[in-house]
Amino acid sequence: MNFKTERTYVMIKPDGVKKGLIGEIIRRFEQRDLKVVALEMFQPTEEQIDNHYPKDETWIARLGQKSLGTYAKYGIDPIKDLGTDNDLEIGKMVRSWLVGYMISAPLVRMVVEGVHAVDMVRKIAGATLPNMADMGTIRGDYSVDSPAVANAEHRAVMNLVHASETAAEAEHEIKHWFGDRQVIFPYERN
Repeated sequence: MNFKTERTYVMIKPDGVKKGLIGEIIRRFEQRDLKVVALEMFQPTEEQIDNHYPKDETWIARLGQKSLGTYAKYGIDPIKDLGTDNDLEIGKMVRSWLVGYMISAPLVRMVVEGVHAVDMVRKIAGATLPNMADMGTIRGDYSVDSPAVANAEHRAVMNLVHASETAAEAEHEIKHWFGDRQVIFPYERN
């Protein structure tokens, strides 16, 4: 692997598009000498989003466990709010909220390339939960959402961007979202 030309997948989510942050988000990556080598705005289908997120029960139960952790942290009864305290059942709810959120508006998909692109993009994006993201990151500067608020409103956390967690995940997501089309354009930065 050449860490100098590593590629990662980034998607600007509905709240990022609706807030008019497309240019700002791209600017943040380009300021750090990362290159956008593929870029497209699109309206996803439910099937595309459903296939983007894992469907295995372990991953879904982990979503439920995270939500149960939020309920425990704030002393909220999940049974009163959701009708269950089963991590898999709650995970299925959260996953459905996530799919609904992701098809609610156009998204922007892109491939970003550069030195340790996967780690750099995640660092620039900030912590997944905006209320925990440091100022100076995309999420820290432009989002104030939290899982406690999202759970109470029975919706996904709005955190502006998706960024692949690993190089293997990036490869899978680039293939999923761009397919075999020739969309990646190599060029030299000045």
